[in-house]
Amino acid sequence: QVQLVESGGGLVQAGGSLRLSCVASGRTFSSDTMGWFRQAPGKEREFVAAIRWSGGSTYYADSVKGRFTISRDNAKTTVYLQMNSLKPEDTAIYYCATNTGSSYRPEHMDFWGQGTHVTVSS
Repeated sequence: QVQLVESGGGLVQAGGSLRLSCVASGRTFSSDTMGWFRQAPGKEREFVAAIRWSGGSTYYADSVKGRFTISRDNAKTTVYLQMNSLKPEDTAIYYCATNTGSSYRPEHMDFWGQGTHVTVSS
């Protein structure tokens, strides 16, 4: 199994930046894709960004393209989400998750972290 721990959340003003980290441990070699998801109160969990461990291919939700960047450090088994130009609508709990395959649909993710809170004030 894989354990995931997110960090880096906090309070930031609109237009500011945050960098989230997700440290993976356990049988990480069994995972092919790492994704970031977020969930705001009263809303469904939604896809934000994903990256493949092996090749590094990245994928983004339209709502964050051009503002967020996902990256990885294979040696440290860590995935990052650099969030720039933050908007109040980015406020949510951010989760990282991993999939043994190549899918980044929430229902296809195999393991989840506990989440880290991101609050963007106006």
